[in-house]
Amino acid sequence: MIRVERVSFSYPTGTEALREVSIELPRGQILGILGESGSGKTTLLKCIGRFLRPRTGRITLDDRDIGNITEPEFRRAVGVVFQELYLFPHLTVLGNMTLALRKVLKREKDAAEREAKEMLGCLGIEKLGRSYPSQVSRGQAQRAAIARALLLSPGYLLLDEPTSALDVNTADDFGRWLVSLRDYTTCVIVTHDLRFAGRVATSGVVLEEGAVRFAGSLDKIIKSFGRE
Repeated sequence: MIRVERVSFSYPTGTEALREVSIELPRGQILGILGESGSGKTTLLKCIGRFLRPRTGRITLDDRDIGNITEPEFRRAVGVVFQELYLFPHLTVLGNMTLALRKVLKREKDAAEREAKEMLGCLGIEKLGRSYPSQVSRGQAQRAAIARALLLSPGYLLLDEPTSALDVNTADDFGRWLVSLRDYTTCVIVTHDLRFAGRVATSGVVLEEGAVRFAGSLDKIIKSFGRE
């Protein structure tokens, strides 16, 4: 379980992005972190993903402070797919995936290719392997970036606004695909899209001005937050 305990964060400009945030992210669910633009969602994701250090408070993974976990161990435990995706344009999808395996897990080239092809097959996107990022749709690129992250077998996968560039039909298809990943990892979805979260997530929190406003099941959140 990931626990966020009274976490606050301010940017160097003095902007307070998070205020005493406390949440729990148990395994085996799809969890939503919701809120409008500027509510602190992505800042919280970056704190959980250890890209930002909270000013106060504590974040633990299975009762261990994330600051005390080595970088390789942490990156294998918590994967992050940012909105920008960061696929290398000069490499095929397969090349992007094997690079992660070779650099992080030190796999030999042939072994890395076997693992990457197997993952693409398991996720039903093997046809993307030979394509370059510029040759696939945004939805396909999202799947490729997630497949790359899953190769490291993270217990948690943090997704930053995964539907921001998708139309409604593609987002619905992508949501069904995400639900199918529950056997692989626990997804935490940062999104402003309440409709999408309601279709895929089981529980979550709503942030407003850096603080937790609602928390609980998505049904409860939609009834409380969705009416406003």
